[in-house]
Amino acid sequence: MILITSKYLVPKGYSGITLFPFVFMRDKSLAKNPVFVNHERIHLRQQAELLVLPFYLWYITEYFIRRLTYPTQKEAYRNISFEREAYANETDVDYLSQRKPWSFLKHL
Repeated sequence: MILITSKYLVPKGYSGITLFPFVFMRDKSLAKNPVFVNHERIHLRQQAELLVLPFYLWYITEYFIRRLTYPTQKEAYRNISFEREAYANETDVDYLSQRKPWSFLKHL
């Protein structure tokens, strides 16, 4: 994982964005935040298991489907299966050591 501080690449209202193998964060202090780092590591694992490009295609497609269901952009984003998995497990620092492949499917 390569952490890079960039307030220009991170959309407003978000702390970071993971674009394999990089994690862009709005504020460099986030690199010391174990919850933030774990959340982004979960995304890196998801991206790797889907061979990166299919992850982004799935993510964008699911976002548009969720946008039809949820009234706000933020709610649609929070309900993408990849985000649901990451948010549900971001405080568990041991999660990735026991995570089974394709675990995000449980959050569809």
